[in-house]
Amino acid sequence: MSEAAATPLHVETRVTHVGRDAKLSNGLVSIPPYRGSTVLFDKVEQLKNSSGHRAYGRWGTPTGRALESALAQLEGGASAMLTPSGLSAITTALLASVKPGDHVLMVDSVYPPVRGFCETVLKKMNVGTTYYPPLAGAGIAELIQPNTTVVYTESPGSGTFEVQDIPAICAAAHAAGARVLMDNTWGTALLFPALQHGVDLSIHSLTKYVVGHSDALLGVIVARTRELYLEVRAFHGALGLTASPDDAFLGLRGLRTLAVRLRQHQENALQVAQWLREQPQVREVLYPALPGAPGHELWKRDFHGASGLFGVVLRPAPEAAVVAMLDGMQLFKMGFSWGGFESLVIPVKPGGYRVSSPIAAGDLCLRVHVGLENPLDLIADLEAGLQRLAASTA
Repeated sequence: MSEAAATPLHVETRVTHVGRDAKLSNGLVSIPPYRGSTVLFDKVEQLKNSSGHRAYGRWGTPTGRALESALAQLEGGASAMLTPSGLSAITTALLASVKPGDHVLMVDSVYPPVRGFCETVLKKMNVGTTYYPPLAGAGIAELIQPNTTVVYTESPGSGTFEVQDIPAICAAAHAAGARVLMDNTWGTALLFPALQHGVDLSIHSLTKYVVGHSDALLGVIVARTRELYLEVRAFHGALGLTASPDDAFLGLRGLRTLAVRLRQHQENALQVAQWLREQPQVREVLYPALPGAPGHELWKRDFHGASGLFGVVLRPAPEAAVVAMLDGMQLFKMGFSWGGFESLVIPVKPGGYRVSSPIAAGDLCLRVHVGLENPLDLIADLEAGLQRLAASTA
């Protein structure tokens, strides 16, 4: 092999080529959406020797397997498994990692539906949950109980965007025999190498940046080791989970432009966040990529870049004033998902349900997703909105 061929490929090149197979696509650039439920065999011996994941459409088709392979390679993991949504990826990974009587350490800034899952399904299973401060770092060792089997992380955290010290948490958890799960949707495999930092199961809502066009629901669990993959995959199969081949196709399509889209999301978001920081109606901007913002130093140490999602803490104002601001937005529409090409904004109150939060229960916050529009147009839209906020506050 030549010296040039032995040189590791840059991520922009890898994301363009991983998971592609000319044999599966009949020479076409992209693997088509293989749809099917029944796999046919000509001989009894073939039927007997067929491996489970190739014997029935529920276990996936070549389209889904191509996306799983691509994501596992990008993460540096052993293998990956698709799920119908990001939340199903999280709940499957959790269920596969606990048994009755176990204890889970759950980051307090977790995606709210996961908190609901802990308080309903896990509680019914007699699995205890303790919510720990996102900035616990190595200090999490003091919170680990004898029956703690899972330490769950999400960095940056939902709503408040705390950056966790993942390497320190993994070291403490592994020393105690606990498994580390991480929601890595914000950073993606390109911006945060979760498995390289010690995470055991890296979980993504592919619905967000990988699909990138707000037109498909999809999740993935990437396992650090083959043994761990087989354990979780067995549980995944027992639940009967399957991902649509059409959605897997859209995931593969979006993956090819992920690097350039993320770069533009960050460039736009930094410009918008810097502008917002200077506005009199804004108390704080929670965007780790912004110099001086909370978590910036850890972000700079561990991340390769930033996505377009961040938080804005407003100064006190009547709720009607916030409504006036949001109802009149022209480019920033309201929507609960994010990660597509479009800009979004929704009001949030993360301090209202958290055990520990830098945001008080009554603080007015916005979750902002900066899309791929021209940032000057986005700033003009926000400026008009803040003017409506100010006029309704006076």
